[in-house]
Amino acid sequence: MRGTPHLLAIALLAVALNAHGQQETLRVGSSGDYPPFSVVSGDAPPVYDGFDIAVARAYAEERGLLAVMVPFRWPNLLRDLEAGRFDLAMSGVTIVPDRSVAGRFSVPVVQTGAVVLARQPERFNELEDFNRSIVRIGVNAGGYLQRVANTRFRRATVIAIPDNSAVIDALVAENVHAVITDNVEAAAWVDAVPGLKLLGPITRDRKAYLIRPERAELAADLDRWLLEREADGSLAALRRRYLGANAGPAEAEPLTALLAAVDERLALMPIVGVAKRREGIPLVAERREALVIRTGVEAVRAAAAARQRKPPPEALVRAAFRAQIEAAKQVQWAAIRDDDFETPDRIPSVNEALRPALLRIGEKIAMLLEAMPRDVDRAGVHAAARAELRTAYLTDASRLAIADAIVNMAAAPRTQ
Repeated sequence: MRGTPHLLAIALLAVALNAHGQQETLRVGSSGDYPPFSVVSGDAPPVYDGFDIAVARAYAEERGLLAVMVPFRWPNLLRDLEAGRFDLAMSGVTIVPDRSVAGRFSVPVVQTGAVVLARQPERFNELEDFNRSIVRIGVNAGGYLQRVANTRFRRATVIAIPDNSAVIDALVAENVHAVITDNVEAAAWVDAVPGLKLLGPITRDRKAYLIRPERAELAADLDRWLLEREADGSLAALRRRYLGANAGPAEAEPLTALLAAVDERLALMPIVGVAKRREGIPLVAERREALVIRTGVEAVRAAAAARQRKPPPEALVRAAFRAQIEAAKQVQWAAIRDDDFETPDRIPSVNEALRPALLRIGEKIAMLLEAMPRDVDRAGVHAAARAELRTAYLTDASRLAIADAIVNMAAAPRTQ
């Protein structure tokens, strides 16, 4: 939108008023127990702070919305999202497949890695030392890191602690031998408790904002805003302020965000393959593939129209989605042929849950494809694809095919 700052503020505020002339609210789900992303203090009223809280307030202020914090507990995150208790969760939420099925993830804002902190460093020299039945490992209950603990340290006794802020207390009190957190939160714990030993990281994870699935306009607007704030340095400044030395590189920029979205989609494919087999659906469905490509092309056109730009050549957009489809089939086949693949306890329905989730991610991919700059370097995109496309079973050939399709589309003249 163009115009003076004063007129822009008036326009934004006008959009944010409901039918009764009242300022609309943005209900932000926040755990309040996950520094430096979300921290709460006091109770009359509670005071929220942290990186994600600062992002939420900045976005709400620019859009003329009133940000209202809604507390949640990690085991209830998806249940609360489905119940409509908040519009989106902004609390250091990690992108994982079951959450992608439940909602819409924004473009990523921070990368983290799971680490292990030990109270008695002389007992633990390597990660495998924790994978013993006599070892007790504390972790936040119901969050992503509990899954990491259960998967990586199968022989250990994993103790799920309901309050994340009490995890470090359990280690200090020696109720557990070690705890699992991420490298960002661990930095504060290491400073506060002398003598801790840190091992890892053992994962590479992306933090983003989880939006209710029906809030497509909110998700698209937030993504555009995050890309703009990354470009003008605002997000980087907030990362430095709250994350310090662990701020990391820019995440909400077109190429990194695009590859993250493709990776999010591919991460669902092992589950899609298993679900198709269970429901008797063929792994190869040409009509469905045609629908995905057609929908993607239309979404790229819509994204270009919203920015008053000509869309990329249709043939190259189709090629970009075709490369993703071929990679998706490659991952599905590999997963169902792997006797060691661990089937999730709950397998979502292909038509009722998985395909709608894939189309939602496809909308984000389309927007980011259109946002790609023209001056892309093929070797640089290849390197980024190898670093950012992390889905299990994905081959290097599939990564490079996706990268080449992105480069070809981005660099082509827009003459349509």
